[in-house]
Amino acid sequence: MFLVIEGIDGAGTTTQTQRLAEALEDRGTPTHRTREPSDGPIGKLLRQILAGEHAPTDATTLGLLFAADRADHLQREIEPALAAGKVVLSDRYYHSSLAYQGSEEDRSWIAVLNQRANVPDCTFFLEVDPKVAAQRRDDDDRDEELFDKMETQLRVAEGYRQVVDERESSERIERIDGHQSLDTIHETLLGRTEELLAERATR
Repeated sequence: MFLVIEGIDGAGTTTQTQRLAEALEDRGTPTHRTREPSDGPIGKLLRQILAGEHAPTDATTLGLLFAADRADHLQREIEPALAAGKVVLSDRYYHSSLAYQGSEEDRSWIAVLNQRANVPDCTFFLEVDPKVAAQRRDDDDRDEELFDKMETQLRVAEGYRQVVDERESSERIERIDGHQSLDTIHETLLGRTEELLAERATR
């Protein structure tokens, strides 16, 4: 099963992906945790760009690079893990491209670039106010990245809402209040994942 956790920077996607993966492993469920940008060659370049290297880089170039990284990520890591019978948990996926690059580029073009990407079995969208997310990033003392400016995060947050509204009728997307405690969000994610696994087992 392929699951994705999405949200703006500071929504808690990385923390919750890690906690969910660890909980599933503790329960004996073979699990593979991954992220985007990936740890592959294109993903490493993207992480350099997000950290401020190779600037300036426009939305068109980023859209192409993220789509290329995703295709590489799928064949290099995601599909082999699924074929091995593992639950794959990804911290971000194509919804991020639609929200981030789609806030500056034509979103329908971004969608075309990603039309061959596997649709997740379920995407969990952590909804968090951009000001709350910014405070979390400050509290964690993170280095500022390319998309961290408030005006960008406000635009991206609206992009995410539009993407979820557009796609929740054609793919399984579940909205989760990201302002809840870390433990509450984790228990919600774990509970829903176990329900999805049980549902899969009865097919």
